[in-house]
Amino acid sequence: MRRALTFALALCAASAAHAATSVQVSPATTAAQANLVDIATLAPDVQREIRYASAHNFTGVRVDGYGAPKCLLLAPVAKALAQVQEDLHQQGLSLKVFDCYRPVRAVQAFMRWARDLPDQRMKAEFYPSLDKARIIPDGYVAEVSGHSRGATIDLTLTRCGATGCEDLDMGTPFDFFDRRANTAHAGLTAAQRDNRQRLLDAMQRRGFANYPMEWWHYTFQPEPTPTRAYDVPIR
Repeated sequence: MRRALTFALALCAASAAHAATSVQVSPATTAAQANLVDIATLAPDVQREIRYASAHNFTGVRVDGYGAPKCLLLAPVAKALAQVQEDLHQQGLSLKVFDCYRPVRAVQAFMRWARDLPDQRMKAEFYPSLDKARIIPDGYVAEVSGHSRGATIDLTLTRCGATGCEDLDMGTPFDFFDRRANTAHAGLTAAQRDNRQRLLDAMQRRGFANYPMEWWHYTFQPEPTPTRAYDVPIR
């Protein structure tokens, strides 16, 4: 019962945090001016698979603003994430990040892609059961992203051993546009449910709240700059 209540509270908090917020774009032109730091400087063993810096993402191309596969976050958020990684070491686990700070220009690129209905080259992998025309109305892509405020992260858990590292089974891949990606989806196996709960517990312990539509999506609370977005290219 306690686990279920904790899970529900986390989802409610995250839902409020994910609500549309009126933001202004910062005039910062460098990561230093924006107080964005590379997680590798604080937790070098956090694994990184920055999808939008490559063509392996739902658009099928490297996304505008991603000039390097780095995980940048506002300094207090990066420090909290480094604490999560340290906690997970005690369980023989590690974080793997897929996306961190996201430039405003990348969000704009997502919107252009979503409106380009004929481009469905990545449908089979990322939205096999969804009509692309529903991606914006159903909220899978939006004109404003919390990632651009530098406090939101997409990530999973891995377990590393002598033969390498293996991602824990979360029930769907990252960026899977389907209800099965909802954190508390009823169709999960016991192992998948436990793995999502393990990630939720680890992140919540250090101040991160989950967005209930996406098991991988977490935002640090309270956000350091809730009304300021950044458009600093990742280099």
